[in-house]
Amino acid sequence: MRNYLLALFLILVVPGFAQNQGVKIALLKYNGGGDWYSDPTALPNLIKFCNENINTNIFPEPSTIEIGSPEIFNFPFVYTTGHGNIVLSKSDAQNMRLYLEAGGFFHVDDNYGIDKYFRREMKKVFPNKEFVELPPSHPIFHQKYDFNEGLPKIHEHNGKRPQAFGIFINERLVCLYTYECDLGDGWEDGEVHNDPPELHEKALKMGANIISFAFGQ
Repeated sequence: MRNYLLALFLILVVPGFAQNQGVKIALLKYNGGGDWYSDPTALPNLIKFCNENINTNIFPEPSTIEIGSPEIFNFPFVYTTGHGNIVLSKSDAQNMRLYLEAGGFFHVDDNYGIDKYFRREMKKVFPNKEFVELPPSHPIFHQKYDFNEGLPKIHEHNGKRPQAFGIFINERLVCLYTYECDLGDGWEDGEVHNDPPELHEKALKMGANIISFAFGQ
């Protein structure tokens, strides 16, 4: 465990470590019946974009791990998405809390349908913390790419505005929740959702900002 935490410290805190050594990021598999496996081309496309445009050296293929696995401590950045139910066991919640307290970063992208389940389950992780909406001035929107209006709207489903929420530990953003945006769909191969190139690029740029922020904060 100590070596895992040291690795996370080096990757997340020491400038340039991620760029120089290479890192792996992971897709989180959860229980409950939701489709954590949706958007299979999303993370590989985001990794490729980041490596080509923001000087990262991320392994091309993301790993897949379970929330309760000790392997989570091998990854400075973990991501999940889906449309349906999420259920965390007591040990899952404890593992996620330890991971985030140790320096890990968790990005959850609502693929339309996980909101009430995800919010419910994160109360198991941090019973006394609330999600805080990130304003457009937050640094995550102003890394290499500026998003002066905050989180972009990638796909329309029900007309609600996109919102980015966070959970903080000692002022450090540890969990980013992107809602009513559908970044993951935007990262997928363009022909999957028939997205125009400019929308695909906008989603990837926002994703690159998230990666840059997570590695550098």
